Amino acid sequence: MENLGDILKRLETTRDSSLDRPPSEPLEDTADREKCPICGDKGWFSLDLPVGHSEFGRAITCECQDSLIREERSLRLLRYSNLGNLTRFTFESLDPDGRTEDPENRLLFNEAYDAAKRFAESPSGWLVFIGPHGAGKTHLAAAAANQCIENNSVVFFVHVPDLMDHLRSTFGPTSDISYSELFDQVKNTPVLVLDGLDSHTSTPWAEEKLRQIVNHRFNSELPTLITSAAGLDELDPYIRSRIQGMGTTSKIMEVRSRESIQVHGLGRIDGQMLNRMTFDTFDVRGNNPSAGQRASLEAAYQAAKNFADDPDGWLTFFGNTGVGKTHLAVAIAGERRKRGHAAFFAFVPELLDYLRYTFSPESRVTYDRIFDEVKNTPLLILDDLGQEHGSPWADEKLYQIIVHRHNTRQPTVVTSMLDFADHTGPIGSRVRDQSVGQLIRIDTPDFRITPRSSRRRSARSSSR
Repeated sequence: MENLGDILKRLETTRDSSLDRPPSEPLEDTADREKCPICGDKGWFSLDLPVGHSEFGRAITCECQDSLIREERSLRLLRYSNLGNLTRFTFESLDPDGRTEDPENRLLFNEAYDAAKRFAESPSGWLVFIGPHGAGKTHLAAAAANQCIENNSVVFFVHVPDLMDHLRSTFGPTSDISYSELFDQVKNTPVLVLDGLDSHTSTPWAEEKLRQIVNHRFNSELPTLITSAAGLDELDPYIRSRIQGMGTTSKIMEVRSRESIQVHGLGRIDGQMLNRMTFDTFDVRGNNPSAGQRASLEAAYQAAKNFADDPDGWLTFFGNTGVGKTHLAVAIAGERRKRGHAAFFAFVPELLDYLRYTFSPESRVTYDRIFDEVKNTPLLILDDLGQEHGSPWADEKLYQIIVHRHNTRQPTVVTSMLDFADHTGPIGSRVRDQSVGQLIRIDTPDFRITPRSSRRRSARSSSR
């Protein structure tokens, strides 16, 4: 695909007359065919009129060149459009009823299909497609863009994250187009398609740029087509107000995926765990601990109780398996929920698996949406940190979550078998930061393992 900056640098946004080819020369090789009887293969002719006539000497494009001119115009428009491989997405290649068997979903898609065709035939107002990945939003948007090109309309199609990347690149010393030039071209293109507008962009800067683009097109009433996997109420309130503020000239269409995908309840805690793992059921006596070990258990229990009463900063429990770390974390979540507060519980290996899953076309939620929810939930519990598969991707995602919550001092509970007393690195450094929270080692025997002496005593008691 041609570089976005090169495309926009040449794109005429206020008129399409620059796409016309001067009729001074023929557009194709004429050596192997008979000459045109009208123009003699010059591609133009002049009417035989007397000198002084208003039309005397005016060059007229010959009809033999009309189809070639239209073809070249379409090729140029297509190159400017940034559609790339999406040129295969047309209304002819799209089932008007979608790919779902559900009657209601088919009706919704058919209505969206008709709306996209009407928009393409006469671009005006705004058209917004809302729905999950795999529902056909991009296909509809690309089909509309391709039809606009067939109708000789100048259209620009861009995936929103790619647009933000290209805008940032204009600040680089090697960029052959200025930021203001690129930004103005996108704002003013006759028909703009923003594909993949989600609830949150990566940075405040990107969010501000999107707001400026959307606001300009709103004020100028420029035809705009938007797709989003986020619900309308999840979009940035400023952008949502512009979409809704278009009134009758804005159509918001819902589309749905082919089937209902069953995904696990990320962030939720199984009801049996909540009932079983409470403060009341936590045994501070432990499993035959020494005095020092019992003291560490009691300290962890009291810290968890205090945190549940008033979550502030971070609370990290670390120690061997079976010492009660998860029990205390779940008890905190249960206590907060009893008081009407949210708590997001994530077993770290499953969390990373789920984030990978959101890249699948079958996912009903976007990666950005779930990642932002994890980063910004009022209370996050990361259970078993350190047991996830240690890939660079996983390390990077965990690092981003932890850095964000550390910087914003958001209440977070961490359980881990890592020895954070000696653990270094960017994650360990933040967990150990005493200005943010507490780091508590639970050093006690595994609750799940009953000592042999206890088993022998139990056996003797049962034989009596």
